[in-house]
Amino acid sequence: MRYLFAVIDTQSNSGTPEEMVSIDAFNEKIEAAGQRVMAAGVAAPTSALLIDNRNGLGSVVNGPAVTSDEYMSGFWVIEATDDATARELALEASQACNRKIELRAFLR
Repeated sequence: MRYLFAVIDTQSNSGTPEEMVSIDAFNEKIEAAGQRVMAAGVAAPTSALLIDNRNGLGSVVNGPAVTSDEYMSGFWVIEATDDATARELALEASQACNRKIELRAFLR
C-alpha cells in the first residue's frame, strides 16, 4: 500500500543543517528498504498559483488556496505493508525532519 507523508511546516521555521542530515539519513533508510517511492520539498505558499479552469473560467490567482501559518513544505510517498508500518515510519519521519507529518493512505 502507498501512503503520503505531508510535511507540515510553519512560516516562522527556517530549518537547520542538522535537520537536513537527519532527513537524508531517513531517506537512505527507507530507500534501502524499498519503501521510498519519492520525496520532495515544495516551494513556499507565497509562490503558489491558484488555478481554476472549471467550466472554462481561466482564473489564475497569486497565492495559496488556504492562508495559514501552517503549510505543506514537502512530502514523501512511501510503500508499506500495512497501516501500522506506515504509522511507525511517519513517526520516524516526524522526528527526522522535526516537523509534524500528516499521514494519508492512497485510495485503492
